[in-house]
Amino acid sequence: MINKLLLIALILLVPSVLNAQQTAAPADWVARCAEKLIPYAEWDGTKNPIRRQDLITSSKGRLYYFPAGHSSDPADPQFREIEQAWSKVKPTIAFYEGPNRPIAATRDETIKQTGESGFVRFLATRDGIQIARLEPSPQDEANYILQKFSPKQVKLFYVLREASRLRERRKLPEAELRAAIAELLTRASQIKGIGSVINNLDELDAAYRRYWKSPEQWWQAPSAWFDPLNSSANTGGIFTNEINRMSSEYRNRHMYEVLAKAALEGKRVFAVVGGNHVPMQEPALRCALK
Repeated sequence: MINKLLLIALILLVPSVLNAQQTAAPADWVARCAEKLIPYAEWDGTKNPIRRQDLITSSKGRLYYFPAGHSSDPADPQFREIEQAWSKVKPTIAFYEGPNRPIAATRDETIKQTGESGFVRFLATRDGIQIARLEPSPQDEANYILQKFSPKQVKLFYVLREASRLRERRKLPEAELRAAIAELLTRASQIKGIGSVINNLDELDAAYRRYWKSPEQWWQAPSAWFDPLNSSANTGGIFTNEINRMSSEYRNRHMYEVLAKAALEGKRVFAVVGGNHVPMQEPALRCALK
């Protein structure tokens, strides 16, 4: 009798065990497929071209992944393509790259102010669709980069990259750019590990001059310093290209995991990111969502 009762108990337990395994399996599979992410040093644009991904999962989920050029021109054809794809996919959740900068009341003004990232948020807000940030937390990313670079180098990287973006994409004049960076330094003071260094513009001037003689001013830092496919030895960035590569590869893994898990949950996922993130994540996404 005891043996029969034990057998019955074991039989009753089997569904629970199977359910637990089934629940854990997608996360395990996503982790295994992460090995297929392409490092920047190995990316070949010919073998892994930049192209859109439209992947369907066995759970009826879908991932539509659009590789965008960073643009703030409302006439850029990519914005029409993004909106057409949005109408076709009818997403249940949308992911955006970068920080959650405010969007404007109109399509064109949103694009002028926040580019393709803001446009995704504009569409989602317009249609009442759930929206989420496709980025690791600033603290987690900083912790990762601080394993190799000093707090001042990491802080300089983030600040100079934003200054370059504001100068080249937003065309901000010096006075407005300095004000924006002063505000960024205040916000960045909350990030552990880098918050205690370079907390005002005078300290930024001094830290910049420690590393660079040219360009003369920190707000003139060229965009080439932040190309993860290049090296600082070639651009003059000293360490900025290598930090950007480290940051981008960390972000690629995070993006891949977030998107794969959402699609495997059966959601219709729509995401727009800067062009070369997509081909570097493509092999891992195809592995996880097949």
